[in-house]
Amino acid sequence: MAVASISATGVKGGFGTSFMGEWGTSMAGEDSTMLARSVPTQVRVGKPLKMPPMMKNVNEGKGLFAPAVVVTRNIVGKKRFNQLRGKAIALHSQVITEFCKSIGADAKQRQGLIRLAKKNGEKLGFLA
Repeated sequence: MAVASISATGVKGGFGTSFMGEWGTSMAGEDSTMLARSVPTQVRVGKPLKMPPMMKNVNEGKGLFAPAVVVTRNIVGKKRFNQLRGKAIALHSQVITEFCKSIGADAKQRQGLIRLAKKNGEKLGFLA
């Protein structure tokens, strides 16, 4: 029975000569530069994760009433200001709803008027 043993110079025993002696010199010799060239220098990465869209006014800071809105928000505080703004928007939507009832407009027209009011509020700076 033949026993293969590993030594510092290579493998002794039933393995071929192509493996012997090549292993110790291949990484230190000219093969290391060839190996370095075969490894890509740039790594391709997948698409970056997109942040979810934030509800932000495109006209923030613009509009006739924007400075007054910003000053009021700074004086009252952001939390209280958002509560007041929510109440004002709700009241305005109720006024629009009552108006639509009085003229006989359907729900789709009412929703269109509410969207129009929001766009106008953004342009005027009420939503700054």
